[in-house]
Amino acid sequence: MTLTSTAPLRASSSAEATPNKLPKRAALVSFVGSMLEYYDFFIYGTAAALIFPKVFFANVDPSTATLLALLSFGIGYIARPVGAVILGHFGDRIGRKTVLLFTLVLMGGSTLAIGLLPDAKTIGNAAPVILTLLRLLQGLSAAGEQSGANSLTLEHSANSNRAFFTSWTLSGTQAGAILATLVFIPVSSLPEDQLLSWGWRIPFLLSALVLVVAYLVRRTMPETPVFEDIKDKAEVARFPVVTLLRDYWPDVLRVIACALIATVSTMTAVFALGYATSKFGVARPTMLWAGVLGNVTALITQPLWALLADRIGRKPVFIGGALGCAALVFPYFMLVTSGNTLAIFAAAMILSGTIYAAPNAIWPSFYAEMFDARVRYSGTAIGTQLGFLAAGFTPLVSASVIGEGPNGWIPVAIFVACCCVISAASAATARETHNVDIADLGKRLSQDRVTVAC
Repeated sequence: MTLTSTAPLRASSSAEATPNKLPKRAALVSFVGSMLEYYDFFIYGTAAALIFPKVFFANVDPSTATLLALLSFGIGYIARPVGAVILGHFGDRIGRKTVLLFTLVLMGGSTLAIGLLPDAKTIGNAAPVILTLLRLLQGLSAAGEQSGANSLTLEHSANSNRAFFTSWTLSGTQAGAILATLVFIPVSSLPEDQLLSWGWRIPFLLSALVLVVAYLVRRTMPETPVFEDIKDKAEVARFPVVTLLRDYWPDVLRVIACALIATVSTMTAVFALGYATSKFGVARPTMLWAGVLGNVTALITQPLWALLADRIGRKPVFIGGALGCAALVFPYFMLVTSGNTLAIFAAAMILSGTIYAAPNAIWPSFYAEMFDARVRYSGTAIGTQLGFLAAGFTPLVSASVIGEGPNGWIPVAIFVACCCVISAASAATARETHNVDIADLGKRLSQDRVTVAC
């Protein structure tokens, strides 16, 4: 244990002094890395809704198989808080870049292994067990990806455009969803026997290319000047998680509650996909294309929402988007279950592509700015991943509470709307940070207070 000052970081070499190209480069690296990493993560969700009940859980009745496949999807989120603690620790101890390279290799390797995994007819019950273990590895990787990319981009950005550049991490996530869906659309059109025997493996095997491209793009990015500054001053926390929970526990709880907004994403991307196709006869390509259109729309709207947040603040944009999602989830289900293709496309573009895009674009900067550089990676990783547990199990919860008949979706809509309202209420208690200098983010009571470093 050593004595260090907890004074806010005053990095003269911070983002304001970095070359103009670095923020753009950091945003591009985060965009590409997140796109390719979340391509891997999202193809699992699509396969869990459409394929895995018949491939890995074929020994039980169809309804139970669907629940088990969705459970395996949610289990990936169980691993994420564990991964957040581990990867957050090293991200705050040794740097953002090294951990981000590790997450890519872990995600790519586990996804490739899923594509090579024999099905239940070949190796019996070992198949779903191994599948679940590989999903856990995906969850461990995802836990460190967004938080690391957000920290990397935020700390390379100028004070005036932090939300804009940091939002490209989440735009990368949207692009990953688009890429995953575009790969699955032709695959899902294969004859049923070919789809279930070998066709579904193609998106997973392509992760080998994904891994190579992402690694080459990310490995040349320099470490952030903010982290280098605290490293040079020997202000790196010995145990960042302990420091975080001691000094920032209200912010961690706040991020957990705010992160409930992510239930909108898994409700639309996973549950609604299976629900509309199995209960209302909507064609699989229709729902997959609706997801593409929603995400393409988000690629346009998210940077715009972020620009607005840099002008008027994080809170108005985040809260407005969260409450908008709570209101629109009901008409979304009405349109999706109508069977009308144009209505389904409109629902996806309005809810996912426009309204949900507001909090989705803002949270990378909004959450990260609650913490100082010593615990930023850990704080955003742990807070988001604990909140994302609700999102991970939203498809399973939704499948469990769904009612009969054309309005059976109402309990699901109520559940998601409540999560959105909680998210908005939590955001309302946060400090507005859009005009706060990066050196003052996470500032605590006294600049000259000396404590025992953890």
